[in-house]
Amino acid sequence: MAHRLRGRAAVVGIGTAGLGEAPGRSSIELLGEAALAALADAGLRLDEVDGIFAATGVHGLPALSAAEYLGIRPRVIEGTNVGGSSFEIHLLQAALALDAGLCDVALIAYGSNQRTAGGRLVSMSEPQWHEAPYRPRHPITGYAMAAARHMHEFGTTREQLAAVAVAARAWANRNPAAFARGPLTVEDVLASRVVSDPLSVLDCCLVTDGAAACVMVRSERARDLRQAPAYLLGAGMATSHRSFAQMPDLTTTAACESGPRAFAMAGVDPREIDLLMLYDAFTINTILFLEDLGYCPKGEGGRFVEGGAIAPGGSLAVNTNGGGLSCVHPGMYGLFLVVEAVTQIRGEAGERQVPTRLALCHGNGGTLSSQATAILGSRDTL
Repeated sequence: MAHRLRGRAAVVGIGTAGLGEAPGRSSIELLGEAALAALADAGLRLDEVDGIFAATGVHGLPALSAAEYLGIRPRVIEGTNVGGSSFEIHLLQAALALDAGLCDVALIAYGSNQRTAGGRLVSMSEPQWHEAPYRPRHPITGYAMAAARHMHEFGTTREQLAAVAVAARAWANRNPAAFARGPLTVEDVLASRVVSDPLSVLDCCLVTDGAAACVMVRSERARDLRQAPAYLLGAGMATSHRSFAQMPDLTTTAACESGPRAFAMAGVDPREIDLLMLYDAFTINTILFLEDLGYCPKGEGGRFVEGGAIAPGGSLAVNTNGGGLSCVHPGMYGLFLVVEAVTQIRGEAGERQVPTRLALCHGNGGTLSSQATAILGSRDTL
C-alpha cells in the first residue's frame, strides 16, 4: 500500500538569489530575496505563508530570524539544522505539517554570504573535544580521510575522483547561473594544489554566496497554481555520528539507510530515477552516495564514474546544475539540489535539460554525519 504522505504535498515555487558573489548583502537579506522569488514563482503572497522552515550557518534561531525579517507570524516554525541535509528533512517536515493541517503554505529558505563575508571553506560548527588536539582542518580533513580509506580498501584512484569534478564542470558549462565555468580536465584536477591529501583544491566544493527557497502546499491546491507541481513522493533520513572520529566505517555513509526509506515511501526502484542530485561537497561524496544509494556495489563507485558516465551524454544524469563543485556552494548546499530537481521536472533547464519524471535529492550534513534523501516526481508519477 502507498505511504500516507506519498504525493500529499508538492513544491510549487522555487527561487534563488545572489548566486556566486553578492557583495554588500547579508545572509538574511539573501534569504529574503530568494523567499520572495519563490513566492512570486508560485503566484502566492507573502502574507499567505504560515509555515517557515529554515536553517543557516550564521543564525542561532534561523526560523525566528527569517520570520521576523519577512515580517510574518507563521503558525508553524521549524529550524532543524543538521548541516547541508537539513533542507531535504525540511521537505518531509513541511509535508507532515501540511498534511496535518497545521499550515497551508510552507516556505523553506536558506541564505549565506560566505564568500564575500570571509571566503574560506571552513566548518561552521563547534570543534569536537576529542578531535581538537589533532587540529583537523574540517570539513576537509574528514572527507580526505574517507577518500584515502576508499582508495586503500577498493583501489579507487585520484583519476576517478577527478572524473567527478570534470563531469560537474561539464554540466556547469550548460548552466548560465553556474559560478565556475570553462574547460576542466582530469589532468587539471590532478595538477591542482593539494589541500588535504588526497584531495586537491579542485576536489573541493566552491565557496560562494547564495540563497535558495521553495514553497510547498497540499497537492489539491498545487494543481490550481501557476507552476507545474513537483510532488514529494518519498523521503528518509539517517545519522551515523556527530564527530567524524565516531564514524563506524569511513567508506559507508548513512545514505544506505536514508535512501531505502525514501524509495520505500515513494514506491519506486533506484533504476526508475531519471535524475540524481547528490550533495557533492567533495569528489568522494558522489562516489560514496552512488554506492550507498544502490547505483553500484560498494567499492565500485570510482569505476562507475569513469569515462563520463555521470557527465552530459552519460548513462546517468547526476548534478545537472554543476553541483557544489562548479555551480554554487554557500556553506550549505542542500536546498539548491531541490531547486535544480524542480527545474528539471518542469522542463525548464534549457541546454542541460534531461527527461525527468522522477528526481532524487540527497543531502549530506557535517562530516558525512547526517544523510537525507527526498524523491520528487511530476504529476504523472502520482
